[in-house]
Amino acid sequence: MLSMQSFGKPRILIIGCGDIGLRVARQLARSYRVFALTSSQSRFQELREVGATPILGNLDQPESLWRLPGLAQTVIHLAPPQNSGNRDCRTRNLLRILAQAPNVVRRLIYISTTGVYGDQGGAPVSETTPVKPQSERAQRRVDAERALRLWAPAHGVALTILRVPGIYAFDRLPLERLNSKTPALLPEEDAYSNHIQSDDLARLVCAAVYHGKPQRVINACDGGKTKMGDYFDEVADAFGLERPPRLPASQLEKIVSPMLWSFMRESRQVTNARLAELKTPLRYPSVAHFLKTISKNP
Repeated sequence: MLSMQSFGKPRILIIGCGDIGLRVARQLARSYRVFALTSSQSRFQELREVGATPILGNLDQPESLWRLPGLAQTVIHLAPPQNSGNRDCRTRNLLRILAQAPNVVRRLIYISTTGVYGDQGGAPVSETTPVKPQSERAQRRVDAERALRLWAPAHGVALTILRVPGIYAFDRLPLERLNSKTPALLPEEDAYSNHIQSDDLARLVCAAVYHGKPQRVINACDGGKTKMGDYFDEVADAFGLERPPRLPASQLEKIVSPMLWSFMRESRQVTNARLAELKTPLRYPSVAHFLKTISKNP
């Protein structure tokens, strides 16, 4: 176990340091000593390049997490659950380990998903809308949220849950889908989709470190009201590609993967009024705003 007193800067531990985690680490390294848990030693150099100190460990192997207790006052939990079951065993393993050093962690930020709302028939949803997970994937996220919301107040930890929709960036646009001419739903049957640009999300995560209210859920989305097919059309137009064909749901379900269909069948308009609490305006309040920068900077 590492001693906190041996470091001058306040300490932050990032769990699950993928693309968003790297962006967060790069920003926070200016003011914090940042540690990043990784299960792969081959990523050590990449993590060091953004200012993070790598910690080798695997959330699926609790015995490998022995260095985490007492390491940091703030924990940013970006790691997804395991791929099966309706409980998030990784989050539960993490909480058991952190509890071994009482009164050290003071703030925990968890990145969840707007998928916990399930299908709302296109209706608006806010943070007070009851969760209605319909996929096993979303059930694991609800389990993680519930475990965290019980654990945090019991351990004197300020918990912020950011519910995140579809993340996009220049390298996270549906270009492969458009090039393969995968159909979208007919407009009258189409589902609303919700988005957040990756840099904006990283900035919101950092803002939660400074401004997150205790035991608070925030929808970290741009608040747009775009249907999925219209999103594909916008991206296609920005890159000079052919718009995808449209099919009725009865036909489309038969030709796309079950996972893709699980996203396409759920429709909700996720509102983001609580974002104001984080005092960080979005640089890209809609996908259209971002796509304009693409056309200007090919």
